Amino acid sequence: MKIARLLGAAATAVMATGALAATAVPASGQDLLNPDMVPAMQRDLGLTHDQALARLKSEDVANKVTESLTAALGDAFGGATYNAATGKAHVTTTNAALAGKIREAGAEAEVVKFSARQLNSTVDRLNAADKAAPAAITGWGVDDATNRVTLDVLQGQRAAADAFLAKSGVDSAVVAIRETASMPTTYANIRGGDAYYIGGSSRCSVGFSTTTGFVTAGHCAALTGAGRLTGSNGAALGSWGAYRFPGSDYARVNTNSSWTPVAQMNNGTAVRGQSNAATGTSVCKAGSTTGWTCGTIGAKNQSVRYAEGTVNGMTATNVRSAAGDSGGGFIAGNYAQGILSGGNTSVTYFFPIGAALSGTGATLKTS
Repeated sequence: MKIARLLGAAATAVMATGALAATAVPASGQDLLNPDMVPAMQRDLGLTHDQALARLKSEDVANKVTESLTAALGDAFGGATYNAATGKAHVTTTNAALAGKIREAGAEAEVVKFSARQLNSTVDRLNAADKAAPAAITGWGVDDATNRVTLDVLQGQRAAADAFLAKSGVDSAVVAIRETASMPTTYANIRGGDAYYIGGSSRCSVGFSTTTGFVTAGHCAALTGAGRLTGSNGAALGSWGAYRFPGSDYARVNTNSSWTPVAQMNNGTAVRGQSNAATGTSVCKAGSTTGWTCGTIGAKNQSVRYAEGTVNGMTATNVRSAAGDSGGGFIAGNYAQGILSGGNTSVTYFFPIGAALSGTGATLKTS
């Protein structure tokens, strides 16, 4: 694993140059109109300026509808995705009698075979069998778009996946096997740069500001011996708090009085709170190697098998990233989604912000 420069999301502002004063946040509803976010969506999602704005508005409505239906449907909830073609939430259920209730709430409805509870239970069983999985298997997780648990294996190694499934005892009807070209890796490098430094040499990025500092990727601490922290200007930064990797991938840094955490991304986007946006929703990330890039949220509850160990509960995206982006923050609209962990040439994974805050005991700084 290589640790790197990862100047990330909201808390990136913490790292700029010594003690920072909070930048004023526009009070209007146009907080998203920063110099980078909408242009990045235009570039990476193939949208016009107006289409990007319209999509952000419809996604906000769709995610609120999804949240209410998730609670209302209970065990009959199958999953949810965002339909970019219609601008609506697409919510699935195992109970056909509830389809009308879904439509009344303003979402598209579909009846599926497996509930979200069944899919997540299958992931739990595969997680329990992790140590028995062959090296060719790169991960597994829930795919709301197909109502299946997908299991990824290196190309030409499908037999290894079949054997693992048989040994794990899960219902094979719930699982779809996919072949992938490469192993996932954590995104970090050993090289100098901005962001923050660990032990004077390793470098990682800020994820999101908290009331006492910021959250970032756990492997930045675990794989460096949680060394001394300095900012991009060489000044003492603070100290490590709780962190975990593997299993999860989160860390907390408590900054000293020379640094002022602000509730913004490094391009000025205001952080209003956190959410768990649906599959298909547009999402952007800030990283010091590839900068501000956007894409869409993919499959959730993914277990990713790095060389250093498996990380559970992650979310896949098609957002472009590269070595050096680890720890950067993912945000959908004005709502934090997660912290960049790693990936391969076709997928980037983030660890959900809610689990990171819960695990570290930190409180997200919001405006």
